[in-house]
Amino acid sequence: GGGGDKGEGWPTKPSPAALTSTGAVEATIVEPRIASSAAQLVRDNDVVLIALPAYGHKCVFDALAPHVRHGQHVIIGSHASLGALYLRHLLAERGVDDVPITAWGTTAVLARRSSGNEVHVSAVRKLIDMCAIPSEYTDASLEVCRTLFGRDRFRRRDGLLAVSLSNLNPQNHMGIALGNMSRMERGELWSQGEMVTPNIGRLLESLDEERLDIANALGVEVRTIYEHFHLSFHVPLGSSVSEMNRMMHERGNGGVGPSTVDSRYVTEDVPYGLVLTVALGKLTSRPAVLHESGVRIFSAMYGRDFTAENELLDALELEKFDLDDLKRAAETGLLLRAVEETETETGT
Repeated sequence: GGGGDKGEGWPTKPSPAALTSTGAVEATIVEPRIASSAAQLVRDNDVVLIALPAYGHKCVFDALAPHVRHGQHVIIGSHASLGALYLRHLLAERGVDDVPITAWGTTAVLARRSSGNEVHVSAVRKLIDMCAIPSEYTDASLEVCRTLFGRDRFRRRDGLLAVSLSNLNPQNHMGIALGNMSRMERGELWSQGEMVTPNIGRLLESLDEERLDIANALGVEVRTIYEHFHLSFHVPLGSSVSEMNRMMHERGNGGVGPSTVDSRYVTEDVPYGLVLTVALGKLTSRPAVLHESGVRIFSAMYGRDFTAENELLDALELEKFDLDDLKRAAETGLLLRAVEETETETGT
């Protein structure tokens, strides 16, 4: 939360004396303010930014929700697995209904921690898709995002489902990790852009077609995979994903692939990204066959049930709701069955 050169964080480990960023963002925070608790973090800041892997979101939401105050802004960057709905329900239980919850379709930067107190930023994204729930707060949330992170860096999308389907990392990381699993397992140093070869590129394009088909069924507009690489990595729109990644590699911003199997490419993006796309595919009668195959293959590789690891969807009990319920929730922030919503409105 907070902003400027004295942003406040909530640590899981003791903080270093200074935090340093290199690469596309050169900065040093000499005296970072570290909150001792979730309560202090919320109390001392007007804006709270959730910036951690999705498998930690539910735990953080549970800790923050009792303390979030009326009118406070919460930004989830990046948003995953309808987590904004879960947080909204927690706040509604306290009668705190006027908190704008902003969902980003991706992170503001591409970065990797290089040591305990250092991070290397390889690129700053040109454009971030965003929305807010309840939807009437989107304009106010957009202004907060622009004030904190730049006027021309955000594009509002039509609701939470559009933002949920605007995050291409799960599908892209699926193809990259499947095609390079032995490199990850052996701890090799490898260029990610270089290793998106033509066959892997075609897999990513086919995964993208499944995602776009679901978005079309929902009536929402989302970016294509070509636009994603263009906006995130600053390369011209190409005729193939493989070609665009080759250009990224040649320019030196293709990134370094994971050097361990304990990578968020799998442990975050499979349960909290692919699993949601599969669920949306079923709700829209647009089966995401390749996405579902990826979940099953990774589960077999890791000896884990990645579908069962999604704590957010389990808490929301998404299987109890239909598509119309979900569309309403994407605007109101409250996931209710139609009969429940009618009872709530009439006060019965």
